[in-house]
Amino acid sequence: MNNSGPFLIAGELTSGGHLLAQRVYYEDTDFSGLVYHARYLHFLERGRTDYLRCLGVEQRELLNADEEGLVFVVHRMEIDFKGPARMDDVLTIRTATEKAGGAKMVLTQEIRRDETLLIAAKVIIAVINAKGRPRRLPEALARQMLVASEAAD
Repeated sequence: MNNSGPFLIAGELTSGGHLLAQRVYYEDTDFSGLVYHARYLHFLERGRTDYLRCLGVEQRELLNADEEGLVFVVHRMEIDFKGPARMDDVLTIRTATEKAGGAKMVLTQEIRRDETLLIAAKVIIAVINAKGRPRRLPEALARQMLVASEAAD
């Protein structure tokens, strides 16, 4: 699979954090032609998943990495809806790490159309094992995420 040039399907790490472009399709909109509010959760999830992927983290592999397994689950999410997106808009989802360590991560996310901020979100991710119990985020991964966030500041 080509993940370079015009085929950056997982987005890219930049000095501003991870950036992922997504087009708004008909299926993302409601009867008014605006993006349905719940669809923004899909865009934010794709941003978080591809951020990890660009850091070299495959979530499927974490689940089977050792006898405990490692899983990320959304514990809390705060979303500010600033403006609507419409069909055929090209959105940029920006994801950066605010904190990483212990059994949680705090990520900040934005969705923009060009320079216009549409969504601002803060996402608290719990780190658990395959049985649903809290588990510490591996030090190397926490460090990697914090380094990525320092570049975003």
